[in-house]
Amino acid sequence: MADQIPLQPVARRDPRRAAYYSSASAARRHSRYQVEDESSHLDEMPLMMSEEGFENDESDYHTLPRARISQRKRGLEWFICGGWKFLCTSCSDWLINICRRKKELKARTVWLGCPEKCEEKYPKNAIKNQKYNVFTFIPGVLYEQFKFFLNLYFLVVSCSQFVPALKIGYLYTYWAPLGFVLTVTVVREAVDEYRRYKRDKEMNSQLYSKLTVRGKVQVKSSDIQVGDLIIVEKNQRIPSDMVFLRTSEKTGSCFIRTDQLDGETDWKLKVAVSCTQRLPALGDLFSINAYVYAQKPQLDIHSFEGTFTREDSDPAVHESLSIENTLWASTVVASGTVIGVVIYTGKETRSVMNTSNPKNKVGLLDLELNQLTKALFLALVALSIVMVTLQGFVGPWYRNLFRFLLLFSYIIPISLRVNLDMGKAAYGWMIMKDDNIPGTVVRTSTIPEELGRLVYLLTDKTGTLTQNEMIFKRLHLGTVSYGTDTMDEIQSHIINSYSQVHSQNSGSNVSSTPSRKPQSSAPKVRKSVSSRIHEAVKAIALCHNVTPVYESRAGVSGETEYAEVDQDFSDENRAYQASSPDESSFLQAEQTQVSQPFLIAKMHQAHYHLCGPPLDTFQEIPVLFVLGSPEMDTVLQVALVQWTESVGLTLVNRDLTSMQLKTPGGHILTYYILQIFPFTSESKRMGIIVRDESSGDITFYMKGADVAMSTIVQYNDWLEEECGNMAREGLRTLVVAKKSLTEEQYQDFESRYNQAKLSIHDRNLKVAAVVESLEREMELLCLTGVEDQLQADVRPTLEMLRNAGIKIWMLTGDKLETATCIAKSSHLVSRTQDIHIFRPVTTRGEAHLELNAFRRKHDCALVISGDSLEVCLKYYEHEFVELACQCPAVVCCRCSPTQKAHIVKLLQHHTGKRTCAIGDGGNDVSMIQAADCGIGIEGKEGKQASLAADFSITQFKHIGRLLMVHGRNSYKRSAALGQFVMHRGLIISTMQAVFSSVFYFASVPLYQGFLMVGYATIYTMFPVFSLVLDQDVKPEMALLYPELYKDLTKGRSLSFKTFLIWVLISIYQGGILMYGALLLFESEFVHVVAISFTALILTELLMVALTIRTWHWLMVVAEFLSLGCYVASLAFLNEYFGIGRVSFGAFLDVAFITTVTFLWKVSAITVVSCLPLYILKYLKRKFSPPSYSKLTS
Repeated sequence: MADQIPLQPVARRDPRRAAYYSSASAARRHSRYQVEDESSHLDEMPLMMSEEGFENDESDYHTLPRARISQRKRGLEWFICGGWKFLCTSCSDWLINICRRKKELKARTVWLGCPEKCEEKYPKNAIKNQKYNVFTFIPGVLYEQFKFFLNLYFLVVSCSQFVPALKIGYLYTYWAPLGFVLTVTVVREAVDEYRRYKRDKEMNSQLYSKLTVRGKVQVKSSDIQVGDLIIVEKNQRIPSDMVFLRTSEKTGSCFIRTDQLDGETDWKLKVAVSCTQRLPALGDLFSINAYVYAQKPQLDIHSFEGTFTREDSDPAVHESLSIENTLWASTVVASGTVIGVVIYTGKETRSVMNTSNPKNKVGLLDLELNQLTKALFLALVALSIVMVTLQGFVGPWYRNLFRFLLLFSYIIPISLRVNLDMGKAAYGWMIMKDDNIPGTVVRTSTIPEELGRLVYLLTDKTGTLTQNEMIFKRLHLGTVSYGTDTMDEIQSHIINSYSQVHSQNSGSNVSSTPSRKPQSSAPKVRKSVSSRIHEAVKAIALCHNVTPVYESRAGVSGETEYAEVDQDFSDENRAYQASSPDESSFLQAEQTQVSQPFLIAKMHQAHYHLCGPPLDTFQEIPVLFVLGSPEMDTVLQVALVQWTESVGLTLVNRDLTSMQLKTPGGHILTYYILQIFPFTSESKRMGIIVRDESSGDITFYMKGADVAMSTIVQYNDWLEEECGNMAREGLRTLVVAKKSLTEEQYQDFESRYNQAKLSIHDRNLKVAAVVESLEREMELLCLTGVEDQLQADVRPTLEMLRNAGIKIWMLTGDKLETATCIAKSSHLVSRTQDIHIFRPVTTRGEAHLELNAFRRKHDCALVISGDSLEVCLKYYEHEFVELACQCPAVVCCRCSPTQKAHIVKLLQHHTGKRTCAIGDGGNDVSMIQAADCGIGIEGKEGKQASLAADFSITQFKHIGRLLMVHGRNSYKRSAALGQFVMHRGLIISTMQAVFSSVFYFASVPLYQGFLMVGYATIYTMFPVFSLVLDQDVKPEMALLYPELYKDLTKGRSLSFKTFLIWVLISIYQGGILMYGALLLFESEFVHVVAISFTALILTELLMVALTIRTWHWLMVVAEFLSLGCYVASLAFLNEYFGIGRVSFGAFLDVAFITTVTFLWKVSAITVVSCLPLYILKYLKRKFSPPSYSKLTS
């Protein structure tokens, strides 16, 4: 992949490093960077990237490439090439910072219910998405317009007409177009601003219950202060960052939905502060003297450090607070009612700090046209100086110079801005009216051409590429495999298996394990298929962290005591949820043995709370499943439990110490949970030890990734091959195994396990070592394959984008394993490509080694976690980006919202290419706003992303047509339109120059008043604007050959080369028209204005016809309409056809222009100006046809 970037060898081969790269041992992995002198040696070592320094050494470790940074410009060259802009920006930023110095963020002490005790003034809790206020609106909008050279130039020219000595035409010829542009812009911005104001007002006006000494009072969201005690009901948005004090749930915990904060549809478990939860009544919160100490506001949404202190008890109560005790703003309460104390408000909340301010996006085409107008301005100044020089600098030459500048000002046509803005509006309308992409909304009408220039597409995973729905597809037992069409066989095996047991054991309390006797009389060599299916299904039904949660039916309040009824588990109204708690809180609970309930997880919309029945009583009520695994994909776990239910073995109850399964016959099996070993990224597996209540048998079940489980299970010859087969189908695999333990074995394990957990030094290592002692020679039960449902047509869409030359990066907050699997199943990474998984790094030395290892890979996709990415960017930013940009695909997992935006900005800065970000969650907003073009999908995670995006679509597959058809057309049309409008101005300026030079360099206008306005409007506007309907290939062809899109990224449709061609055409045609008029009409010289202007209009109409590639009926109408308008207006414009301010008495002679002589001479001039160009176009298409013409022919 990067062989062309030679690298220096760092050191000779070191066996310790070789061991690190070759071994997967946990112990070695832990100690791989403990050699301090080696790390420090690497930290001090520079990374080389020069061609000269390469040595072909056998070492596995090479220094990294350093970018080829161009020599910095110095002195005057630097100042001219943009240094002045840098200095101005720096000065303005410095002044703004002086005027609006940011307050330093500090840690704080917050007294419960006492906002007045706050030591400092904290920001108001108001949501503000508006760009301007009443005073800054007009100045702000005008600044955004006049910071472009084009508009500033028009403003100066228009203002000059107020000076009598410089006035060369009517005021309306200059101010009318400028006023029209500004009016349209101001109205558009005002409408957008008013919509933002209404949305903000709606959010800020939401009412919440505030707890005071006098009871509950209603308070607006914007009036909430730090220290307030706020009550938030179920399904209500949390208005500010709070510490969770109390809940209506008896468990002392609640669940919140965080999809608008981190993009995860999972529900998160939050635990109330135990001191306040234990208080008898709500009002007692004011009878205690307590405060919360909170760290200073920061970006990280996954961590929090604080303490809760109650001073009026003896001794004082101190509780540590972590992320599990917090309720962040913009999340939604999913169960019960919560009471919290506000610790951060407004712009100090996590959600606001993670949201970047929306920038005013400017398209690359607009920037390129801005550069071209600067070049035209230089040409304008040069031409004016030449005219004054030829005059001989007589009289007030400086005034003549300015008058020439105004005379030739049409070189830069003001209609360029008008036409382009109207064109953008037309493209937006076409996109929204396209029946092939229904529901598409254009929210930013200024950048449709950007859709045709994209090189990098950065996409979210959950909800964008996938539906976040899992379907159980395959169960493999080694000798037999079951798919979706044979699941009924598994169900019949389970029914038979359990019916045999219960028929044999009816009336006696014996083991619930089914009969192991084979059905035939053959000797017992191996277990029967029925027995193995039974064991596998039971293992899947027991080895997880899922909990069913029941909710009473409508009319039963959350506080109602459940009546004692028979155990009855109805399948009616059963719903499932998918979720995971914060990893830190789960691990903390694991280490401190805090009793915590399991977590609700959401898959389909339903209404739930956590007030479940007692263990021994159940009601016929809806059930959902909850999850407590911090790492293993929670939707995957729920899918497995759903599947066991579908084949007859249903999980009906679970608490911290036991779980109960219901058999197909309705019998309840109880298993006691002895130990749980949660899933982690390092171990890649989870385990559970259970005791069968009826038989007392102890069994250790484990499931995990094949790489982790292959060394744990007994020898087999099929696991690796079948895992590969399933992975190629895009299925996510889990290996399930078990081990039976005797009472003595378990007691020995438990004592060693507890001892390891009490260790102060290397606790995690010692605990892992004890668990590993159990993980030996386990019995392999089965291999499961689960499909993460992709969005419709994701694979062909991604393939189309790749063929179009667009590089795709997947940025997700999800786990590495999940992200890698989706990258394969969606064909983001093709089957022939390798995947390089970037190892976790924390220091510069580790990053150095890992980047060198990555550099040696060829044509492979990169998978990297957010933490490792942060380290690489800290030390080796440019080197990392250069290597990553050469990858065919990049997957960044565990990315925070700000990291996603940072990656977008990195690509923009280092590559200079156009980026597009697409997502569907609140966590994608920063990325969408940072990208040159943001696309939002209206999905399960709400509309926040689609509202913040420039374009909103309903399905990922629509992006193909949006880019290949609309993006391509918008760019090519705008490029043609912009250059043609410039040509229209250049040709008339050339005629003016010829005219002035003939009349002794007099600064007298050739065409005046309405002729100039009409030339840019009714005479030529319709045909020129009809170019927005032009297309080189049909939409179907553009989708069939996405390679056509590649040409656009090179910017060949609008470049200095094409611009110079149009300049030469304009000079040729302008010269021919003016000299032709002067030569052919020497005897009728007084009619030169009428003659040349008629030929000019005809030439422009023919040039439009020459430029068009595919005719549309509206183009034909526009051509004839414009010609008709000109002919009809001749009768009214006779006073304009004189020369100079006072004409030479030569008004338009109708009799003269109807003569055959006039007609043939005008026709001759027009033919001479246009025919050579038609011949050249024909020859070019014949001998050097463009790529699209090869397809259309």
